[in-house]
Amino acid sequence: MRVVHPTAPVDLAAAERAAAAFLAALGVDVATENRRDTPGRMARAYAEMFTPRPFDLTTFPNDDGYDEMVLARAIPVQSVCEHHLLPFVGVAHVGYLPGDRILGLSKLARVVELFARQPQVQERLTQQVADWLQTTLEPRGVGVVIEAEHLCMTMRGVHADGVTTVTSAVQGHLRQDAAARAEFFALALPRPTNRRRP
Repeated sequence: MRVVHPTAPVDLAAAERAAAAFLAALGVDVATENRRDTPGRMARAYAEMFTPRPFDLTTFPNDDGYDEMVLARAIPVQSVCEHHLLPFVGVAHVGYLPGDRILGLSKLARVVELFARQPQVQERLTQQVADWLQTTLEPRGVGVVIEAEHLCMTMRGVHADGVTTVTSAVQGHLRQDAAARAEFFALALPRPTNRRRP
């Protein structure tokens, strides 16, 4: 199955003109040699950040009846806050309990990107990844945790450097069964061990 996120057509020329007007309105001189091409670079950068790459969803029969957790930890997350259009970056931990089919592992990262490449809020992104996997793959359960730093908090406003926001979403058996949910969170967010130095 080819997965393509529906997006409106991109007009790079109009975006470049708008970027130039935006910068000029903020008092940024784009006539200098170093900034002459900045509006075009801005337009292309945002077009890239708002356009997820299509991918083929690869699944395989679960012939051996594997029924334990499959978890990919620390999948890179790069998105843009829809309130300020500033990036937020971090990692996603995505796990599922297989049903009749198992998913090609790289596709977990592709699904995260599918929903991250658009103006977002972290809460919605977390839920969208979980909902999509539950609906499309039909596993026995899905869990998603995202940890991210938001530049709209660190570079402006409160200037809260180093603050990480954590969101989670669980579906199916992981939502219904407390032990399964606890196992997912223990694997996704392991506590650091207190090792003594020799």
